[in-house]
Amino acid sequence: MLEQITPLILTFNEESNTARTLDQLSWAQDIVVVDSESTDATREILAHYPNVRVFTRRFISHADQWNFGLLQTGIKTEWVLALDADYVLTKEYVQELARLVPPGDIAGYRTKFTYCIEGKPIRGGLYPPVVVLYRRGSANYLQDGHTQRVRTSGRIESLSANILHDDRKPFAHWLTAQARYMKLEADEIRNHSWSSLNWPDRIRKLRIVAPIIVGIYCLIIRGLVLDGKAGFFYSMQRTIAEMILSLYLLEGDLSKDKR
Repeated sequence: MLEQITPLILTFNEESNTARTLDQLSWAQDIVVVDSESTDATREILAHYPNVRVFTRRFISHADQWNFGLLQTGIKTEWVLALDADYVLTKEYVQELARLVPPGDIAGYRTKFTYCIEGKPIRGGLYPPVVVLYRRGSANYLQDGHTQRVRTSGRIESLSANILHDDRKPFAHWLTAQARYMKLEADEIRNHSWSSLNWPDRIRKLRIVAPIIVGIYCLIIRGLVLDGKAGFFYSMQRTIAEMILSLYLLEGDLSKDKR
């Protein structure tokens, strides 16, 4: 199966992650990277991998970048493995890919993640399973809040092995990104009625409640208090992210009150 898969990766200033991700893709004959005009050493790192083809393109949206990668980079294989630059494949994951014999009605496979803090796996994160492996001809991306989701025509199954989500970029970079992402999430929540939202976004719409719930959920329900500093770091990150979202929603409320 491996020879039928092309990894597709988006990058923007990913010098802290790129090499670790690519090192686990040595089995791939062709890797396509769509780089959003990185200003750090990302492109220099990419140049060291002979199986990587790089396309530099100004960022418009995540969905737009992924669709460009799918449709305009000359991918030939039937299957695409869509990876963020901080997704690191394990040996078990590659072995599972190699053994796959997908039935004709399978359009893709979703994958669970093991979240890592500075390389240390924690026992549970909030990152949901994602469809990362899919038939190229049946897929396209839609923008969904700050991120994107792939739409396929056919049955989706789950893989057993996890991918490591191991982002080593500095905290300041994470904070800047969350401010941008949560602004988009707040706009999405604000523009939808209560009945059309899923339960997590309904809780977020209550403004102040979500940060408290998320902190307790991570530390106690998911048991991250047992992961020491890494567990507290992740739990505080997620609490801060929800606080930023709540502040954007409250800012919108205050702006309405002034009118």
